[in-house]
Amino acid sequence: MAWNEPGGKGNPNDPWGNNNRGNKNRGNQPPDLDDALKQLMDKINGLFGKGNGNNNNGSGSGAGGFFGIAAAILVVMLAFNSFYTLDEQERGVVLRLGKYLKTESPGLHFKVPLVDQVIPVNTTKVREAEIKERMLTEDENIVEVELNAQYRVADPVAFALRVELPERSLLSAAESALRHEVGSAAMDPILTTGRAVLAEKVQIRLQDYLDRYQTGMVLTNVNIKDARPPAQVKAAFDDVQKAKQDKERFINEAEAYANAIVPEARGRAQRQLEEASAYKDRIIARAEGEAARFSNLYSEYKKAPAVTRERLYIEALSEVYTNTSKVLVDVKGGNNMMYLPLDKLMQNLPTVKGEGEPLSSGDISRLTDQVLNEVRTRQNSTGNTTRREGR
Repeated sequence: MAWNEPGGKGNPNDPWGNNNRGNKNRGNQPPDLDDALKQLMDKINGLFGKGNGNNNNGSGSGAGGFFGIAAAILVVMLAFNSFYTLDEQERGVVLRLGKYLKTESPGLHFKVPLVDQVIPVNTTKVREAEIKERMLTEDENIVEVELNAQYRVADPVAFALRVELPERSLLSAAESALRHEVGSAAMDPILTTGRAVLAEKVQIRLQDYLDRYQTGMVLTNVNIKDARPPAQVKAAFDDVQKAKQDKERFINEAEAYANAIVPEARGRAQRQLEEASAYKDRIIARAEGEAARFSNLYSEYKKAPAVTRERLYIEALSEVYTNTSKVLVDVKGGNNMMYLPLDKLMQNLPTVKGEGEPLSSGDISRLTDQVLNEVRTRQNSTGNTTRREGR
């Protein structure tokens, strides 16, 4: 039979203790709430070693049981809050009665409840802070600069205790460092090629501020994300930038032209110097050769003047006839000049020389004989003509 089934007899499974309290007048009505609470308190007091006592001490026993339960709950809560765990990225700053005690490493640790306080600090996470401000440059121009700073916590004690709201302190220090460096630089480098230099200078100055404030933070990277003129003057600034780009382009084209022309001119100059040096050496060598030849010729001339003179005469005629194909002869006692076609006469020679080859002595003698015969023939024809005209 279930404990809540109706019946005249009590059920031993009834938790409300109504085994011997059947009431004919109540019938199937539920038990009184006050009686149920009183019975529950009696059972709890029994668990803590307190008897039911008589009815006169019932209220005192109920109050003692309540405080016992509260004490047990408090003990469990204190035991639960006495242990804490730090992961690999965290360091625990322990305060005892508000005063710094020690720094705990990762793992399971114990603390005195209500006396010790643990502040966990992540020392490996790379955090970010960004600012965007409009600033005045050294040349009295206005630029909008957006800066991104990445940092981590190197000293958890200083980060947790030295400065209140360290992130806000970082933003204020970054703005101050950025304004100082932007105010010391011109506008053009900030907007074009000087961003990396500006970011490096800001990082050095900002780290100095953080060290002096004892924030415990170390910068890992500072980057100028964007730098631009205000929107109100952007069109004029774009025109100026375009003009500067055109200037740079013209300079680069001129330098490229100079780099192409100068080596070529230097090459031509070097070639002329080499040619002049070669010509000088050739002339000197030729002159020295002519001088040596003249000395040798003079020695031979002293030995046989007549033979040497005839040889020189023949060589001179050879050089003259080799370089010309026509000769004009002034006939003595005549009124006209003779024209001798040497090229035609040379064709009658039995031996034909190639171009540029000198004539031998026999060729010269035969050519001389032909020339003399041609001269006599023309002289005779001229004389006969003159006699006929006289008659």
